[in-house]
Amino acid sequence: MTSRIAVIGGDGIGPEVTAVAVDIMKSAGADIETVDFDLGGSRYLRDGTVLPDEILTELRGFDAILLGAVGTPGVPPGLIERGLLLKARFELDLYINLRPFTLPDGHEFMVVRENTEGAYAGEGGFLRKGTPQEVATQGSVNTRHGVERCIRFAFDLARSRPARHLTLVHKTNVLNFSGDLWSRAFDEVSADYPDVETGYNHVDAACIHFVQDPHRYDVIVTDNLFGDILTDLGGAVAGGIGRAASANLNPDRTAPSLFEPVHGSAPDIAGQGLANPVAAVLSAAMMLEFLGQDEPARRIEEACATVPDEGGTAAIAAAITAGVEGTR
Repeated sequence: MTSRIAVIGGDGIGPEVTAVAVDIMKSAGADIETVDFDLGGSRYLRDGTVLPDEILTELRGFDAILLGAVGTPGVPPGLIERGLLLKARFELDLYINLRPFTLPDGHEFMVVRENTEGAYAGEGGFLRKGTPQEVATQGSVNTRHGVERCIRFAFDLARSRPARHLTLVHKTNVLNFSGDLWSRAFDEVSADYPDVETGYNHVDAACIHFVQDPHRYDVIVTDNLFGDILTDLGGAVAGGIGRAASANLNPDRTAPSLFEPVHGSAPDIAGQGLANPVAAVLSAAMMLEFLGQDEPARRIEEACATVPDEGGTAAIAAAITAGVEGTR
């Protein structure tokens, strides 16, 4: 069955890398139909809109969304991130952020990040803003429902992998409310997965282990803020964000999931043919796998594993294309 994909190229290098990803999916034999959407910082500067409700409604009719990158000089910091990325995550209930990392020696580990709660839920505000007595509060929202469904997803993922190991990462020693909820939910859910070995790390210790001994990890589950920080570090450890793919998943499939490289829009190199498209291509492979098109996804992943990160957009795209066409 043909998968209908909404493509949001976005800003900067976003349109360049998504165009490569779409071409390579087709070269790999994926059965897809794509529709482009004009969203991002450039559109905001043009007409003041970020993600209009009517477009969000239209996006719900697709099987998945492929996003390039958003962010344009002149747009207030955070406006596009909140108005597009976070709005899509919350409205489409993309409650799992999944990021795989492959080390140079081939070891792969995965981070499961809760994607719709925590510090990004928007709880908080200002009192006496702009005065010497200003107060700013920023809450972290953690529900048993949200925490448990994320943990169960992580246990299911760990169970499907050879190592069958899952590590909870939090800061339970000082975050004694949210940490307690995460810890209790993790321990209680683990009783349903006796075949999965478990562990726990404080987030600061996990940062050290990511650098010094990432091989200790198989699957990690953590909250929204800690996951955001850890996965950027994971990208650096695994060779740079030019290869860092991600999925924002609605595992219940009540709305389309969104797939995106984690790099920024890099406006300083946009249009110069210098962008590395590998992260966007690997995000597309994750999308195909989620949509049940396993064989094209496998071809893309194998081709990306051997291509160099240098040479420019066209050269890297050509190398991946040659790889996927050679395995068809």
